[in-house]
Amino acid sequence: MAYVNTATAARKGLLDRVASLKDAVIAAIMQRRIYDRTVAELNALSDRELSDLGISRLGITEIAREAAYGK
Repeated sequence: MAYVNTATAARKGLLDRVASLKDAVIAAIMQRRIYDRTVAELNALSDRELSDLGISRLGITEIAREAAYGK
């Protein structure tokens, strides 16, 4: 005996898509704030403090990118 399943994907309405877009924009803004804050805090440290942490000035943006966006 054969069975046939027909499942239709639920379509998102316009308001659902707008809400999803809003959530994505807010998440991106929050990630950028984390990035900017990390860069500012690390740039505020002296070369000696950065050296104690094992960080060079050239690596600040990479560290901030990993902090905000992951690897």
